[in-house]
Amino acid sequence: MGDSDNIWALVLAAGDGRRLQGLTTTRSGLAIPKQFCSLERGPSLLREAIARATAITAPARICAIVAAQHRRWWRGQLADLEADNVIVQPQNRGTAIGLLLPLLTILRRDPAARIVVLPSDHHVRDEARLAHALRYAATPPASDRPQIVLLGLQPALADPQLGYIVPRRAASQTHHAVDRFVEKPDPIRAQRLLDQGALWNTFIMAADAQALLELFEHRFPAIVASMRDAIGRGSLAELYETLPDLDFSRAILQGQERHLRVLPVPDCGWSDLGTPERVAAALDGLPRSTRNVARAPAGSDVLLSLATQAAAMGRYQVAAAGG
Repeated sequence: MGDSDNIWALVLAAGDGRRLQGLTTTRSGLAIPKQFCSLERGPSLLREAIARATAITAPARICAIVAAQHRRWWRGQLADLEADNVIVQPQNRGTAIGLLLPLLTILRRDPAARIVVLPSDHHVRDEARLAHALRYAATPPASDRPQIVLLGLQPALADPQLGYIVPRRAASQTHHAVDRFVEKPDPIRAQRLLDQGALWNTFIMAADAQALLELFEHRFPAIVASMRDAIGRGSLAELYETLPDLDFSRAILQGQERHLRVLPVPDCGWSDLGTPERVAAALDGLPRSTRNVARAPAGSDVLLSLATQAAAMGRYQVAAAGG
């Protein structure tokens, strides 16, 4: 079995999308998590992430972690995934728990798995450039194979609403050691970080699944053991009632930087669409010739268009005019 046969893509789609609820709430007051919405009347952000995954592995090794309470939205959008590859968590307990469940699930099926983690609420203008970096991170040369590689985007501007990775750069290396993480710095500090060569933290990574699990076991061995047992017994709902909310970056990665490497990725028009202003910037970057060409898949008639919502609220024009 070749290395490529062990590459899995994990699409994270269980978040509630609270930061953008101003744009993703319907007139009736129903808040739809942004991953199930489209940027501009095309495929949803979730479907874009699934397409991103196909650039690095076969459809049979693409998994998605979703939340039970979002079933009405993901059931149709994930109909083309194998049933066992749609991993449902009973409730949201933060990004660390949301990664641990599918990590253990995939390891049960493939102990040699290497996982590429893809959030489902991102927009990327240059998918080919990102796909090249993803393939490189997933299958680096055998002589230089970091176990856990974070993809850090070269920033287009000093955005104080994003997290940053500060690398320890070495001229002879493609992957750099991680010095530290900085979460949402003030504008002055964000500019200083850019001057120091810091990268945007995208939460996109490629990792040997076992190595990633070891980070969890070092910090929360009891939770890992309980999760493994609950998966085996089919008692996840009971376990989730007792679990704390844990953020992956703060609870797992910070303080374990020595185990990590970061791969700088040239600007590819990446955005996490976390604010109306970033939605407007992403829309401004769309080529006019490609707008509205791709249609949403069957079963996705509940989708909202972020562009339509923003325009209806007067947010797109204001944000775009403000630069």
